[in-house]
Amino acid sequence: MVVLNEILEKIEKGTQNVASITVNKHLELDLDLGTLLGVDLNILDKNSLDNDYLRNLTRDNVQLLFNKLWELPTDRVEEAIVVELPSPLFKLPRIKPVPKPKALTKWQQFAKEKGIQKKKKAKLTWDDQLKKWVPRFGFKKAKAEMDKNWVLEVPANAPFEDQFEKKITVKAERVAKNELQRLRNIAKSKDIKIPRFGILNPEKSTSKDLQTAITVAKSSTASVGKFQQKLPNEKEARGIATITPGVSRKRKLPPVSGDEKNTNLNILDSILHKRPKLDIEQAVSRRHNLTEAQKDNPEKRIRKGKGPGKGKMSSKPSKSKKPASGKGQRKGKGGGGGGRKRR
Repeated sequence: MVVLNEILEKIEKGTQNVASITVNKHLELDLDLGTLLGVDLNILDKNSLDNDYLRNLTRDNVQLLFNKLWELPTDRVEEAIVVELPSPLFKLPRIKPVPKPKALTKWQQFAKEKGIQKKKKAKLTWDDQLKKWVPRFGFKKAKAEMDKNWVLEVPANAPFEDQFEKKITVKAERVAKNELQRLRNIAKSKDIKIPRFGILNPEKSTSKDLQTAITVAKSSTASVGKFQQKLPNEKEARGIATITPGVSRKRKLPPVSGDEKNTNLNILDSILHKRPKLDIEQAVSRRHNLTEAQKDNPEKRIRKGKGPGKGKMSSKPSKSKKPASGKGQRKGKGGGGGGRKRR
């Protein structure tokens, strides 16, 4: 009995500290239940703007907002009472624009037009040839394909062609094509321009695209388009140097500093405006070493070098003498001259 009295006393003390759900205001709040927004138009008491005053004011406004929420029709979802909020009246500002709906891929658009619905398939399928259940994908699927297609027919027009390697190549090309299409769908959904590769799209091709495709195709030969014929008044596409093979692009020079520029200009100026320097002392000493005859007659100066005359060669060329002939006679016994005359 004593314990029960204590519990009742605690409950009475707790209920005394709880504020009432009834709040009186001079002006009613402007409430927007769709955004859980309440605007208080009453005048604030500027003399008592402290933490307690603001806390009590906030509590009263929130109580009024919850009172209006409990007036809405309620429902129970998994042991929780919920209310359905009405459409908002106040438009809240957004930092970023509303996201656009995701663009459909070509297959999704085709399936939507034809009414094709995606159905969930089982992971296993029955193979009549192997007489067992085979998974639709995975390494076990590849192993089952090897067991089923262990021999392939060789066509008559290609008797020496490896059919297994051909099958692998065809599958790799198909996978690459699907991957390219997937990347194009991603670029299309994000509004990214795809680089040009000289490929024409008959649905969305302009004259500029046609000109680009022709230029790239002509430059893709072994001679880089050197021997390709041109039509009269044909113009090459511009701005496609990055995708055109064999086009030489000018390399940008690195920036030149001020000191390096001045040094290069000084070197260039010294080369273009170079003047011979006269060494007077060297000229005087060379003049002093000459003999009197050499000073009077400059033609008789002798210079050292290779040639006849003990390593010295005169300024005038020397005439070589022919050896003396024996007048066509040959000395024999007795001093007589007989024999044939040499020519």
